[in-house]
Amino acid sequence: MTPAINLLKKNKCEFKIHKYEHDNECTNYGQEAAQKLGLDENQVFKTLLVELTPKELAVCVIPVSKQLSLKEVATTFNVKKVVMANKNEAQKVTGYLLGGISPLGQKKRLKTIIDKSAFSFDTIFVSGGKRGLDIELKADIIKKLLNTKEANISI
Repeated sequence: MTPAINLLKKNKCEFKIHKYEHDNECTNYGQEAAQKLGLDENQVFKTLLVELTPKELAVCVIPVSKQLSLKEVATTFNVKKVVMANKNEAQKVTGYLLGGISPLGQKKRLKTIIDKSAFSFDTIFVSGGKRGLDIELKADIIKKLLNTKEANISI
């Protein structure tokens, strides 16, 4: 079990686990998950880390079909500038490997924002905490467990 799955079980949340064979040559993890699970790329969400100020990281959850709008993230968090977090720092802070970073069960709880489009689906898919493992759940569960903000942060 991963920390993400343990957190969901501990809080008695409803979710489903979906496994697939990860291709080690693939670096577009979210699209790989959507393709191998036969899902709409708008319903599969990736977890990205950004740096709001030096050493203050935040989590952004957006569809794998979209790109992150750093400008919208800055506006939502009321900061002047946002940059993508260093990959090694993201892995260290979350406790997950790239391609398996889940918004749930991270080592340190960070400010989190989820794209509003997540709430247009009955369920969404996010990383379960390792490559080849996705969790299907309602976006409201993520919002409740992580006290997330919701905004249009993808383009």
